[in-house]
Amino acid sequence: MRIMRAAFASRFDDADPLAALTVGEQPEPSLPDDDWVTLRVTASSLNHHDIWSLRGVGLRAEQLPMILGCDAVGVDPEGNEVVVYPVVPTPGDPRGVSILSEHFPGTLAERVAVPRWNLLPLPAGLSATNAACLPTAWLTAWRMLTTKGRIDEADAVLVQGAGGGVATAAVVLATAMGKRVYATSRDAAKRERVAGLGATALETGARLPERVDVVIETVGAATFDHSLKSAAPGARIVVSGATAGHEPAVNLRRVFAMQLEILGTSMGTSADLADLLAFCAERKVRPVVDSVVPFSRVEEAFARLHSGDAFGKVVIDHTS
Repeated sequence: MRIMRAAFASRFDDADPLAALTVGEQPEPSLPDDDWVTLRVTASSLNHHDIWSLRGVGLRAEQLPMILGCDAVGVDPEGNEVVVYPVVPTPGDPRGVSILSEHFPGTLAERVAVPRWNLLPLPAGLSATNAACLPTAWLTAWRMLTTKGRIDEADAVLVQGAGGGVATAAVVLATAMGKRVYATSRDAAKRERVAGLGATALETGARLPERVDVVIETVGAATFDHSLKSAAPGARIVVSGATAGHEPAVNLRRVFAMQLEILGTSMGTSADLADLLAFCAERKVRPVVDSVVPFSRVEEAFARLHSGDAFGKVVIDHTS
């Protein structure tokens, strides 16, 4: 049995999730099927999904220890640099699929096993640390804007809760698509930074200069009424998270009178990720990176994400 170094959930701790994180030796993941391969990870990035896993959300005690991490860039058995699409077929899951680190070991390790069709070529001009930001948060934002939000029919976009990984990605992508972008945050420093990305930054709940065609909603109850009031007739409110409450009060009269669409989404397809990679490479769009941390100090990366102070993605460099 080959052993590798990994960051994994060794137990659950809802009050102090960082206490449930262990960095140490784990067996190299086995290959569940003939079409799976093992690749050497060169870069990964953290998501709030990793913090929720440490809290016990989506995992059972009998699955522990579970190697964390959804996002990765690595080198395949043939020596090609590849980006990992993190959604894998999972017959035992009610969804029929799962994300790496839910049923199968994740990417915060020296090596990870995935189906061969989950590997996409790393585009020229896109670094491993940049591409490692894309497969979860940026893919979710891309699908929210394109497939669900139909942004090609839109002129203006509102992004709630700028600063988080998905929200920041949505600001950058929508700006690159030539849309008028409004972004909210309670934090003055984050508003200043998001303004630097091309958005009109506003305090949470502030009145917008115009109603928008697409709302990117990852906050939930704390902002949802504002999202409804900011939506133009026929607008799409696309939801992929609820970090500040999952049961908002919804004014249904506004929904039907304004003919609003409230759409849920999560992640995206492999084809979506290929389109996102191509868009970023061709338009020279680069992810907003809060920090790049060597894998040898991965605990510091988790602490940074958990602090709530990160702006953009926290990236792990597995080569140092």
